[in-house]
Formats: sequence, C-alpha cells, structure tokens
Amino acid sequence: MLRKLKIFNDPIYGFIAVRNPLIYKIIEHPYFQRLRRVSQMGLSYLVYPGAHHTRFHHVLGCTYLMEQAIDTLRMKNIEISEEEAQALKVAILMHDMGHGPFSHALEHTLIKGISHEFVSLKFMELLNDEFEGELDLAIEIFKGDYHRAFMNQLISGQLDMDRLDYLKRDSFYSGVAEGNINVERLITMLNVKNDQLVVEFKGIYSVEKFIMARRFMYWQVYLHKTGIVAEKVLVKIIERARELMLAGVEVNCSHTLKIFLSQHIDQSNFDQSKMEAFSRLDDYDVMSAIKDWCSHQDKILSYLCTSVVNRRLPKIEMKNEPFEPGKLDSIREKVQEKLNLTDEQVAYYVYQGKVSNKAYNSEGEQIEILYKDGSQKDIINASDSASIKALSMTVSKYFICYPKKLL
Repeated sequence: MLRKLKIFNDPIYGFIAVRNPLIYKIIEHPYFQRLRRVSQMGLSYLVYPGAHHTRFHHVLGCTYLMEQAIDTLRMKNIEISEEEAQALKVAILMHDMGHGPFSHALEHTLIKGISHEFVSLKFMELLNDEFEGELDLAIEIFKGDYHRAFMNQLISGQLDMDRLDYLKRDSFYSGVAEGNINVERLITMLNVKNDQLVVEFKGIYSVEKFIMARRFMYWQVYLHKTGIVAEKVLVKIIERARELMLAGVEVNCSHTLKIFLSQHIDQSNFDQSKMEAFSRLDDYDVMSAIKDWCSHQDKILSYLCTSVVNRRLPKIEMKNEPFEPGKLDSIREKVQEKLNLTDEQVAYYVYQGKVSNKAYNSEGEQIEILYKDGSQKDIINASDSASIKALSMTVSKYFICYPKKLL
C-alpha cells in the first residue's frame, strides 16, 4: 500500500508524482523494472551518444502526460470517472512492457511474428490475475473494446501520449532540436467531440509542428543510415548465433537468451514459460553475449559482434530509388570471392533493404481540427500549409550494406 507520495525526477517534465497505489504497485513489479534495462532507441547511441535513455523513462513520461490530458479534458466538462482515469494511466504505463532487448531493433527477430503490443497485453493479463482483476478496465481500453473510443485514442492514436512523449524525449536525449514539440500546448488544445479526440483550432500550428517534428526525427534519428546498418548487424548477430546453436555449435550466453536462440519461437509456441523467460530478457543479456562472441571461433559471428562493439560498421549506401539491377550481385560476388564464403554465408556480409515513413497517416484515424462553430476538418484540409499534405505521403529509401574495407 502506498503510504506517501512517490516522486521521480524527470529531466523533461521535472518532478513526476505517483499518488495512486495501483500505479506504484505496477512500477515496483519486476516485470516493469525490466524496462530500466531496455533502451528506448535501440543502437541510436552509436550515432547520438546521449541517446541512452530507457523504456522506463518513456512510460513514466507518458503516464505524466496522460494525467495532464485527463485534467485538461475534465476542465472542458468531459466526464472521466476516477476509475476511468486510473485505467487510462495504467494502460499507458504498461503499453510498452512488451518491448524486448533494444526495443524495435529486435522486435521480430527473437520472437517471430509477435508485436510488442501483443506481449504488452500478455503482461497486463498476467498482472491482472496477480492483482485480482484491478486491470480489467485498463485492458478493455487498451484493446479498444471500451465504449468511449477517445480513451483508446489517448493511448494509441495519431496524437497519443506515447508519440507526444517519445518525440520530446528522444529529441532531448539525441540533441536533435528539430524534433522538439510543445507538448503542453498540444495537450491544452485537446477536446472530445462525438466521442472522438479533436484539437481546437487554436492549436493547429502546434499540430503542424508535431507532424514536421515526426518527419525530422524519423529521417534524422530513427532512420539515420548509421543507425539502420547498426541495427541490421544486430539482427544478423542473433540470426547467426541461432543458426550455430541449432547446428550444435557451442554459443555461450545467459540461460534466458539461450531459450530464444535454441529454438524458433512464434505465436504458436509462445506459452507461459516463454512469457516468463521474456520477462527476464533485456539489453544486458544481448550485449554481454555480443562482447563474449567477439572472440568466438566462428569468423562470421566474431566479425558481426566486433562491428557493433568497436563501431566498425559496414558501409551503407542509401538512395531514394531502387539500386540498379545487378549492383547487389556484383558486390556479393566480390566479397564472396575475397572471403571464400558460401552463398548462405555471404548474406551476413552483403544485404539490401528498404525503409519507409509517413509523418501523418491520413488514411486511418485522422487528426481532426475543431472550429468554434462546432465543425471539424482533417488537419490536411484545415492547414494552409501545402507541406502537411505532402507529409501524408509515404516516403521510401533503399539501402545496400557491405564491408567497407573489402571494396
């Protein structure tokens, strides 16, 4: 039982107070404490040295913003009961509990075909059993089953508390000022109309800045070419370690990580025991293994791990249109010949891919601007900036990675 006010000192928002016993009970739980050991931005710190913050930082910030949003909506006569307010804060607090080591970087590598949202829901259900149903409403809102649709939008929408926090937080820790947004202004301008989250017209320029900031952060930070190649190497490391382990080669690592390398895990066999193992898996398991594997007898695994530990990453070429046919094959042949590799092995050295981003998705749930006369318009139609419409289009970039010293 929470007997006194608990305070976290956050560099973004200042003091974050925890007054709710259930919120505090969740934060204290080992499942939640694991987020202290899961990086928020994968290997982005290899590009931006300050980007060492964790999912723990992020979800506390999201919960703080949810509290501000609830207060704002209540002041505008939107009825939110104490039970609903608690459920909203619990749902946003736990929305990222399903992230594994290095967050998005290994999301579909350690476990195939399972999103972090799916695993977050599993954590909620486990804690709900442990806490005797106290999370029932939070789970209903998180799943989008609750009859008040705007509540789910606060957790998972175009202008949700998750996006508001990660843009401001990641901008701060990376030092990329272009990603900074006026969170306070955006939340103050929120309202609800016909059970849908809307933004009052006075906040239209803040919304425009928010969409622009998403574009800057994705192409300058999240999809920075060095970050892309670093995380591709990380995926290759896990794939190679699993291949060796399944072939009977000794690959030392923690007992927890070995569970995910010694077999292929997907939704069909992600049972209670795997869930318990996942609750113990974090960045530390993976990085300590990578350091050890730098001296592994397998030259491919050793090469990949050394690339990350010493930041001697492969070269990455990136362009706005697909590479000309044959370029990848030409590079593969040269690398394969120089290193005497099989067709399967060269795939660990030379590979290509595509990344895409849409700063604003106008095809799904839209950001609605509310006018004084009660009418609404999607931000694209409400804005007098032509760039907002352009930012609703998908932008793709293509890349090729290969060892820079060999070519």
